[in-house]
Amino acid sequence: MSTVIAFIIIFGALVFFHELGHLIFAKRAGILCREFAIGMGPKVFSFTKNDTLYTIRLLPIGGYVRMAGEDPEMVEIKPGYRIGLILNSNNEVEKIILNNKDKHPNARIVEVEYADIEHELVIKGYVEGEEEDRLETFPVNRRAVLVEDGAETLIAPYDRQFASKTLWQRTMAIFAGPMMNFVLAFVVFVIIAILQGMPSNEPELGQLTEDGAAIHAGLKEGDIVHSVEGAEISSWQDVVEIIRQNPENELDFQIERNGEELSIPVTPKVQEVEDGENIGVIGVYSPMEKNPLKAVVYGAEETYLWTKEIFIILGKLLSGQFTIDALSGPVGIYVSVDTVAQSGIFYLMKWAGVLSINLGIMNLLPIPALDGGRLMFFAIEGIRGKPIDRQKEGMVHFIGFALLMLLMLVVTWNDIQRFFL
Repeated sequence: MSTVIAFIIIFGALVFFHELGHLIFAKRAGILCREFAIGMGPKVFSFTKNDTLYTIRLLPIGGYVRMAGEDPEMVEIKPGYRIGLILNSNNEVEKIILNNKDKHPNARIVEVEYADIEHELVIKGYVEGEEEDRLETFPVNRRAVLVEDGAETLIAPYDRQFASKTLWQRTMAIFAGPMMNFVLAFVVFVIIAILQGMPSNEPELGQLTEDGAAIHAGLKEGDIVHSVEGAEISSWQDVVEIIRQNPENELDFQIERNGEELSIPVTPKVQEVEDGENIGVIGVYSPMEKNPLKAVVYGAEETYLWTKEIFIILGKLLSGQFTIDALSGPVGIYVSVDTVAQSGIFYLMKWAGVLSINLGIMNLLPIPALDGGRLMFFAIEGIRGKPIDRQKEGMVHFIGFALLMLLMLVVTWNDIQRFFL
């Protein structure tokens, strides 16, 4: 159960902050955001605030911010339609009743001659029940709602739609999602450094492993190393280098413990690394220090290093050095969370930070349907000086989304076979 909770929290946080980036910059640009969703599929929970429907959905495979104008906008009111209009005190249309008009006895029934609820904000038509066959014009309030099957949907004047904004505003509304994933990772690493501490280069022993050579030899956490085999020690890196170079060779450690000088012999165990080389290890972690200012630097360094590492892995994947087993879907991530959670809360937090960076990078790839694919179209627009036909772009994104869903299914099935079959 704890793994389920950890998975929900991590997945929810990664998606929440990603979509929050989209939401903040879209609203700053004046775009009407119709829905902010965590997850896909059927709604589990929802509420509305400031024109936006906030939802949690059943399937943990992403999220989205639905901005006005990204899809065909609402219902087109064509000439000949019979609709109901409810006016406010300024004689502006505040509700447009599309069906079930008998449930709104105070509505004026109008046969539409002309309607534009995006640019001109006006409806022209003939009112039923009036003796004169006279065309009337009804101004539409900017916050009018369409009522269909009892559900109310706010109209979106063109200046509140995504397409009406400048190239820079649209770019930032899309780029802000991946950007927030990097910000989240940075904040997580800073919090870890503040609460747990960060590696220090002081020649002091950190935490000892239970089965390591150090603890069996009598070394303790907090021991200050002055020399090893007569070589003066000035940093933790000096300690590491001497140990690595002397597998199975007894080393004389001159240490200070509680003001007392001690000499302790330690024989590093052998550990094989990637290149087949044997190195020495004694089962000691680096010392940790807590410093809020250094924690900020540490957070930035960790974010940079993990970003670099993920790009290296991505390059190997694209060059064929890694197989599809290197990819993980929700099932694989769940299993990883279960494994990491057993190592403690700080390891889990670090794993969440790495996942957040990974999500940010993946979304920046120039793949249709992802944020990077949309940014690619914006770049082309900037070069051409005009946008690509929306129908053509929409078709590319649709195909890209279908292929991504197919890949998700393949990866998920592969995860199930690896971990459960």
